[in-house]
This record gives sequence, C-alpha cells and structure tokens, in this order.
Amino acid sequence: MAKRVAVIDIGSNSVRMVIYERTSRFAFHLLYESKSKVRLSQNAYQNNGNLQPEAIDRTFNALADFVNIISSFKARKTLCVATSALRDAPNKYDFIKLVRDKLKLNIKTIDGEREAYLGGIACANLLPVLNNSLTIDIGGGSTEFAYINKKNVTDTISIDLGTVRLKELFFDKNDVDGAKKYIDKKLEVLNELKASKLIGIGGTFRAITTAIMKQEKFPLRKLHAYECKSDEFKLFLKAVLNANEDELCNLNIKENRFDIIKPGSLILQRVIEKLSINELIASGVGVREGVFLSDLLRTSKHKLPQNYNTSVRHILDAHVSDKEYSNNLNKLSKKLFDILQNKFSLDAIYRGDLAIAAKLYPSGGSIHQFAQNRHSYYLIQSSLEYGFTQKQMVLISTLVRYAKRKLPSTAHIEKYQVLLPDTNTLNTLSYILTLSIYLLNHRPRNIDFEAELIDNKLIINSKNKMYLAKEDIKNLEDLKDLEIVFN
Repeated sequence: MAKRVAVIDIGSNSVRMVIYERTSRFAFHLLYESKSKVRLSQNAYQNNGNLQPEAIDRTFNALADFVNIISSFKARKTLCVATSALRDAPNKYDFIKLVRDKLKLNIKTIDGEREAYLGGIACANLLPVLNNSLTIDIGGGSTEFAYINKKNVTDTISIDLGTVRLKELFFDKNDVDGAKKYIDKKLEVLNELKASKLIGIGGTFRAITTAIMKQEKFPLRKLHAYECKSDEFKLFLKAVLNANEDELCNLNIKENRFDIIKPGSLILQRVIEKLSINELIASGVGVREGVFLSDLLRTSKHKLPQNYNTSVRHILDAHVSDKEYSNNLNKLSKKLFDILQNKFSLDAIYRGDLAIAAKLYPSGGSIHQFAQNRHSYYLIQSSLEYGFTQKQMVLISTLVRYAKRKLPSTAHIEKYQVLLPDTNTLNTLSYILTLSIYLLNHRPRNIDFEAELIDNKLIINSKNKMYLAKEDIKNLEDLKDLEIVFN
C-alpha cells in the first residue's frame, strides 16, 4: 500500500477529503483534512432525485481543489466514494463522467449497506472495544446503521432517511408530525435489533456532541470517544427541537447547520427512544477511515492485529528513536505495578495505561530535550486517540507530564477531575513511572536488577552500583509507608 493515501467522501451535504500517511505496516496518522458544504442533494428530492446544476458546479469545483491538494502532498493513491445523493440520482452518470474526464478522478458509488459497513469497521478498529453497540451515521439523504460486538461488524442497514431529505419533504412545509411518522415507519427495520450503546458518526451527531461539550465546559478538547448518558443527550435534543435561531446560537449550534440540525435531531431522538439506548459515544472516525482501513486491512478481514494500537505505534515510529529504552521502561513499570499493586490497592485496569505512559514517555524528546515532558504531554494528548477512552488519554498524558517532577498539581487534577482516577491512585501511578525512569538512569541494554517488596521496603538487588538512580531517588516525593533500599 502507498505511504500516502487520499480518501474523498462525496456525501449529500458535504464533500470531505483526508490524506493519511503510514509510518509502518499498520500505523498511520492524519496528514491533512479539508471539507466543503456543497449541498450536492440540494433541491434534488423535489426534482425526482436529479442533481441540480448549481449543486453540481459547487461539488465539481471543490473536487478540483481536492485533486490539486492531493497532488501537492504527492499521495500515490486516491480512493473516492460517493454515497446517498449520487447513488439516488438518475443523472449520476453525467456527473461521474464529468469528474472522470475533467479531473481524472474515478468515483465509486457505494450502496447503503457498504456505507454502513465502512463506518462500522472504522469504529470497531479505532474506538475502545465495543460490545452490543450500534453505529448511526445520519447523512443528508440516508442514515446508516451497523451492529458491533468487539471487532465484529454485522447487521448493516441503510434507510432513506436524511437531514436534507427531511428538510425538503417535511420541515420546509412545517410538517413535524409528518416527519415523525415518516421516521418511525423507516425505523421499523430496526425492530429486531438490541443495542445498549449508540455510536455517533457524521456531522449531525458531531454537531450535537460538540455543543454539549461546550455547554458543560468539558475539559478535554477532543470529540473522539466522548461518552454521554442518554438522559442528558435527550434533554439537549429536546432543547434543539424547540429552539429558535437565537436559542440555537445559545446552544452552541453553528449557523451553517441551522436548517438541518432539527431534522437530524429528530432522527436521533426517535432512534434513542425506539432502542432504549443507555449510552452514546461520539466517533471522530467514519466512512473515510473505513475506506482507508478496508484497503489497508484487505488481507486481514478488515481487523487490526490483536493487542495492536495504531496511535501508539505511530508515536513510537515518528518520535521515539531509542526503542530499547522505551521497551525497558514499559517492562519495568509493569513489574513495579505488579509488586506494589496490593500494597496500594491499585485497580488492575491501570496497569496497561501506566505501561503505555512509560513506553511513550521519551516521545517529546524528539522535539526538544529540555522540554521533553511538556512536549510528550501535548503530543500524547493530541495524537493518542484511536482505541482509547478519553479517561485513558488524559491519564496517560498526565503521567507523562509529571514524570521526574512533583506529583500532579492540584490545579491539573481539578481541571480534569471528571476524567482522572482518585488522587491516591494517580499519585501512586505517577510515583511508579518516575521511579522506573530513575532506576533506568544508567540505560542498561536489558533490565539488570531485581525488585521485591518486603514489609514496607522495596528492595532493589543489583550488581551495578546504580549511583545516578540513588541520587535522583533522594529527591523523589515519598509514598506513605514505602522505603526504597538498594542491595
């Protein structure tokens, strides 16, 4: 597969383009992103589904710019898919031919079930493990669903139910009751599905989620993997449906979504009520990532390898030159966690987070050695997302930020309180990471000492004098009832 791959997604409301760069076999990161609200389906549903000249012009011009951008990044492969607006249009082949002849861009029109599947494999691979979950992708012309259990994607469904379609057929005529009946009739295809979690893909869900995060002053400025209880979500949807334009502004809805946010909110409301959803999770990935992954993972059943994380691997590929030291930190932190777990009543769920913090601790040094902690912190908080909960993202980045320093500050703990474990757990994990770093100050090729806990003493047995470690550990903030002794 090419090192740089561009993906274009032509939807009913927007066209989006992303460029991914691979850093190793399955590791990649987003290199560039652009989008344009071309409203390709505008007025189509009032004209037997035919694409209208103005919408075609807007979409063609956006695609022309995308092609130039892709060329500037020297991407070797471009994958272009089109969804509802194009697959429903009787005159779609005229548009496809125009783009192919003028821009040398081949558009693949995918059916609704394929669209649902692509969104599903993106979420299954790039969100934390999902059980009994249903993805929902509300577009302008259609809505797609896919059932996920662990990494298995099944029951892909597409229905002719979208924001632009509802707007033109019902909301422009002020027929909300008609819209509800239309939605409920379409949703009958979900009668046999049972899901406790709803995974939101696409612009409508992201707009609602972003607005909720702003309203509650959520401390992490990242949408991917944001979790929300259904009661809170339903209250916000109700407020949106009852709001005028001024009130939509106060609810943090962007002006360019005013005309389609209510149709989208009504669809979400009816789905949540029909399935008795308990929890909602926002996905920062969707069809575009699914298109990329279906190509990247075409020989592995569209699943990343077991226990493999593409975000961790990318950071290691791009920012950690001394892999040996990184691996030793990872091993030692797990060993110390196991030794101290019972004494400090540490929940086993934190072992993996501590180990990843240790592995990625050196990453910021690639930017500037004297500000390594700060750079590692920002790098991890921004780049460590695929496959992690937001609580994990904040904990791992926090541990790295305060390594070899004082324990996490009160101000930091208060800011991220809703995402961090209790203070005693956080301080103990921070202590273990710093201790691991100090014990490896002499940079052995392999860990050349043993550690054991006897009463309240952590005994370090080594043939090496470990002079530097002893010096630094004198300045380490003490944990209650723990003494470090060198033999």
